[in-house]
Amino acid sequence: MFTGIGLFYCFSNEVLSRKIGRCRIAMLVCLDPAFLSGFFNMVKEGFPFVIVPAVIALIFGFFQLWIVAALFVIVALFMAYFFRDPHRSIPDDEDIVVSAADGRVTRIDDSELGKLVSVFLSPLDVHINRAPIAGKITDVNYIRGKKVPATRNDASYVNERNSITIAGTRMTVVCTQIAGILARRIVCWNKAGDDLEIGQRYGLIKFSSRTDLLMPREVEIKVAIGDRVVGGETIIARLP
Repeated sequence: MFTGIGLFYCFSNEVLSRKIGRCRIAMLVCLDPAFLSGFFNMVKEGFPFVIVPAVIALIFGFFQLWIVAALFVIVALFMAYFFRDPHRSIPDDEDIVVSAADGRVTRIDDSELGKLVSVFLSPLDVHINRAPIAGKITDVNYIRGKKVPATRNDASYVNERNSITIAGTRMTVVCTQIAGILARRIVCWNKAGDDLEIGQRYGLIKFSSRTDLLMPREVEIKVAIGDRVVGGETIIARLP
């Protein structure tokens, strides 16, 4: 944040003398990642997506092309909003499974493999993934696949995806990050052998995506298709 303030003071006299106005001052300050993270929580992967359009907006603003500059400011603000990392109140219970992502429940299945709950993330949802249970990651399996719409059921099997298996004290859960049409990269910060706390951040999917939870058959599902869920907070299932 101090770098952002320093940037403001370095340019403020010139900005004011040219009667550039408050909008350019705001663009100068917002170029600093420290300022962005100090203003609200945002994952570091989002900084380039915010800084690049902010710089472009500054360039167009210098040439007084205000409409174009405003469009890039809007893009920068949306990117900052997209990569936000809000605080969550995480329940502490070994018998529950919390949602691994924000979004809408689009699929609930019960098969020989277990019970599956799919959550679709729109571009307006928080895209950070959180551990559904506490435990140790026993396997990480990345598959380079297609990019069909994430709302399709076969996206679980044909799309680009990354699955982590978490072995807890009461159950084992497989959490799969699935890329959609707009998603361009799956990010997973942890590896096999790492311990996760329930609700802990472990990755994200850049832009529209989906997250699947495969749980033991004995769990009781606590959500329905169409429900809105919050990553790390909403209880998806519970052991009886």
